[in-house]
Amino acid sequence: MNGKGDILIVCLYVDDLIFTGNNVKMFDDFKKEMAKEFEMTDIGLMSYYLGIKVNQRDDDIFISQEAYAKDVLKRFNMENCNPISLPIEVEKKLLRHVKEGPIDRTLFRSLVGSLRYLTCTRPDILYAVGYISRYMENATTYHFKVVKRILQYLKAAFIRISKNQSIVTLSTCEAEYVAATSTVCHAIWLRSLLNELSFIQDESTHIYVDNKSTIALAKNSVFHDRSKHIDTQYHFIRESIAKKQVQVKYVKSEDQVVDIFTKPLNREVFEKLQSQLGMRERSLKGGVES
Repeated sequence: MNGKGDILIVCLYVDDLIFTGNNVKMFDDFKKEMAKEFEMTDIGLMSYYLGIKVNQRDDDIFISQEAYAKDVLKRFNMENCNPISLPIEVEKKLLRHVKEGPIDRTLFRSLVGSLRYLTCTRPDILYAVGYISRYMENATTYHFKVVKRILQYLKAAFIRISKNQSIVTLSTCEAEYVAATSTVCHAIWLRSLLNELSFIQDESTHIYVDNKSTIALAKNSVFHDRSKHIDTQYHFIRESIAKKQVQVKYVKSEDQVVDIFTKPLNREVFEKLQSQLGMRERSLKGGVES
């Protein structure tokens, strides 16, 4: 970053290097300086990096891991499985100890690890993968069936995330007041980070909460006597609201986007929240964006 607000961000992984910024001249200067020290090949605009395909257009950017997802299905002999519409059953409760046969731990961990990497571009499987990850130590065929269901869901559709949006920080949180406090902390940290990168956000960060009592507690000092046990967090949120750094807004439970990361949902709600995340669906077979 220079004194004029220009910035260059560089990411290096082994012998692969990518960079981005807001000044084309800085790109050229950086490439010339690197070429003086290292033998390098300029392959132009990024289209593929660490298994993630990047499709850059004038008005948006799409990222996907379609090839990687297909490879995972093939590697675990699931390329011909029957597709399903949800990664995990609604109200599914997993058990740690079940009377079913053990499974190869290395195989199970490899599969779960592969799915965890897919969550980079597939936040819709984040909850299911995180849930099954708790049972890797004593995995059985019972747990393997749950993982196979995630693979069946991957076979049904592939999701691409659109990044066509303005620079703004948004957040959602569950009803608990402590969760709201944590969300405010993250929002303030993100605002500070963006400011350091010269992406100034003048407007408040909107935090969506599905509990009206939590909102009232954050805004109204009358509730103070009922919340002495969270006194520090309470005043921190009130101060952030007073400074207009954050703005707490009410959202209906059925529109609470964070639910897709924290619980199993029925198909209607699941697909609705997918859409609100800015995700677009395309078939693994046809490759046509819908």
